Amino acid sequence: MRMKARATMVALVPALLLASVGCSSTNTPATGKAPDPKGSAGSASAAPGAPAPSAPATGAAAPKTGGSRLERSALAQGDLPGYQISAQGKNPNAPDGQPQADKKACQPLADIMGDKPDPSARETLSRGIGSQKQMGLAVSASVSSYSESDAKALIARLKAAVAACGTGFSAKVEKQTGAYREVRAADYRTGGDESVSWTMTAAAEGVSAQVHLVVVREGDTVVRLMALDVAGARQKAQVPKEVADKQLAKIQQARQSG
Repeated sequence: MRMKARATMVALVPALLLASVGCSSTNTPATGKAPDPKGSAGSASAAPGAPAPSAPATGAAAPKTGGSRLERSALAQGDLPGYQISAQGKNPNAPDGQPQADKKACQPLADIMGDKPDPSARETLSRGIGSQKQMGLAVSASVSSYSESDAKALIARLKAAVAACGTGFSAKVEKQTGAYREVRAADYRTGGDESVSWTMTAAAEGVSAQVHLVVVREGDTVVRLMALDVAGARQKAQVPKEVADKQLAKIQQARQSG
């Protein structure tokens, strides 16, 4: 029952439900089980902190390189030593779309955990990142294209929502509902034109986990970063600075190359 509850809770943070949770070598003994990257329980062979080779685990899709500016902006395997990066698609059983908040003021915080940062995003590419340095740390990184005015408006809405929703809110996606409490602005220094960062505790069916979120605008591109400790749900997770820095560097490189 506890594993099912944790799977439900993690399923309510859709952008984290990528191969980050299962990024570990199938040849390495498991050091602990983690929720399935798509929301079903127990299919990961090991926690993301387990040692792994530089290549993605068997069956994990390698991120594409080349293509559009947004595709070139997304993180790829090999970009970050000590991490495995995957662009594997979501499990069809995982919820789709944008979560709906019970409080209008908190809807931007619910939206940011959906398939895209908010409805005005033109295109979104997401990556799952599993740390080989910190056992259990799973990070989701996405890049989204916007009009620059819409990107600026998103950051403003998120800052207002963080300030207004400290007491928490609940959100529903398809038939799954979760509670988000202790919403707190976080001091997180990174590059980009402007950014907002906060922490909150996600809970469902008696299981809770702390989530750290960072959203950065770089021109007309929005970076969404979320971190969750799937090995010890009560531990505080933080988006690694090196992940944020590398993601922003790739956006800048893609822009310069046209």
